[in-house]
Amino acid sequence: DLVKFINDWVKTFRYAKAVKNSIATITGVGSDFQHNNTVCIEEAYKRIAADNHHWQITKNNLIESSIYYSVRKSIEPTWLNDRDLFLFPTEDWKEDKEFQNDCLTVVIFSNYIQSKYGTNHWIPFTEQEVDSREKFESNFMTDFINGKLQNEETNTLFTEEEQRAKPLEFSEEAKEVFNAGRELWKYYHKQPGCNVNASLYDIREHFQGRNEKGKMNNKSDDETYTELISNLRNKLKILQAKIVPKIYEYEFLKK
Repeated sequence: DLVKFINDWVKTFRYAKAVKNSIATITGVGSDFQHNNTVCIEEAYKRIAADNHHWQITKNNLIESSIYYSVRKSIEPTWLNDRDLFLFPTEDWKEDKEFQNDCLTVVIFSNYIQSKYGTNHWIPFTEQEVDSREKFESNFMTDFINGKLQNEETNTLFTEEEQRAKPLEFSEEAKEVFNAGRELWKYYHKQPGCNVNASLYDIREHFQGRNEKGKMNNKSDDETYTELISNLRNKLKILQAKIVPKIYEYEFLKK
């Protein structure tokens, strides 16, 4: 049998035609560990030279795109796995809602979206949850999580009742990530003149600042922020470790 790779799987949910209502551009070069550092999620409609290695994320492929990103990012590359290839998975992931929502959580809290490039659709909390002084430009992510956004690609074989979206249910590990993230957002929203529509990247930039070369600093002088971002990263690592066995179970990688 011809071996099919993870970037062959992408073709099953990547749109060839112009996409409306994109919330981000995802880049996925190559199907091996060596290219994992090029896998990232940035602003919608970003121009990328390698034309066939990126696609737009919408509500219709958000879960698949999140799985792709999380599968590629949840295992540290080493000299041992350096040349291992990510594969076209089995169909079993489709029944595993917990796995899907774990992957979505990873993506929500590890993308490179910046609000200066357009509307930030990735705020995973309501205005009330983070004590925002103003309404957000977009409530896409909380609407998606709460089942308010109908997937237009839903199979018409299902009845209307079966098609009706339900709120996503998250694992305890994913809830821990959300809780850590919420505390970080709340602390940011206490800052004078904060950007109400800030993304996670914007929040990091606010507290960490940039050096004379324009690169974001690795650390912040704000001890509260440092504690909050460390806690979020630790919870995220725990969640990614939970995802790893599923990567092998659904044969994205073979041992």
